[in-house]
Amino acid sequence: MTLVDLVVFDIAGTTVKDSDDVNQCVQDALLAAGIEISLPTINATMGLPKPVAIKKLLDDSGNAGDVERIHEDFVARMSHYYRTSPDVGAIEGAEQAFETLRKAGIKVTLDTGFSSDITSIILERLGWDDSVIDGAVSSDEVERGRPYPDMIHYHMNRFGLTDIARVAKVGDAPADLNEGSNAGCGFVIGVLGGTHNREQLSGHPHTHLVDTVRDVPALILGGDLS
Repeated sequence: MTLVDLVVFDIAGTTVKDSDDVNQCVQDALLAAGIEISLPTINATMGLPKPVAIKKLLDDSGNAGDVERIHEDFVARMSHYYRTSPDVGAIEGAEQAFETLRKAGIKVTLDTGFSSDITSIILERLGWDDSVIDGAVSSDEVERGRPYPDMIHYHMNRFGLTDIARVAKVGDAPADLNEGSNAGCGFVIGVLGGTHNREQLSGHPHTHLVDTVRDVPALILGGDLS
């Protein structure tokens, strides 16, 4: 018997390749509005719902801007990237991790700071239908996105799960770890090599840090909660 009923994976940087492409689209949308913010500063907001991230970036930098308009520009840029870029693809080992966990009877789902229109493009591009994952939810489909636990609760409610200790959250950004911790997940797993490194993630609440998403099944199925 496994210790986990549900694993909630992040998308960009955790299961889908991201070579700073998301941050670049945010920066380009801000630049189009006449606002210059560095990529490292933008990276610190990764995982948050994008309108929330944009507002935070504007507020923290002392800039005024139309959050809705900048977000619409970001969505257009990000959608074009995921539709057309040859660089779009699953991170090595992600699909195998999904398959291994599902064969063990564990539900495999996704959550993200993207809006649902971007998420739909990604899933279609990669062919991630119900033969690959058990579901996905975007930040605009719940009342509150990360770091709040609403997206995790969404998946639990869908599958009739009640024990948060039997849920794992996996992601590459502080917002993912805070989401999992705020939910009370039994596993809160930070993935290195995405948008944040070990030093950047280690100060945020977690149960484990792993090098890549391919390490997740062995960790969960091995029952190591140390």
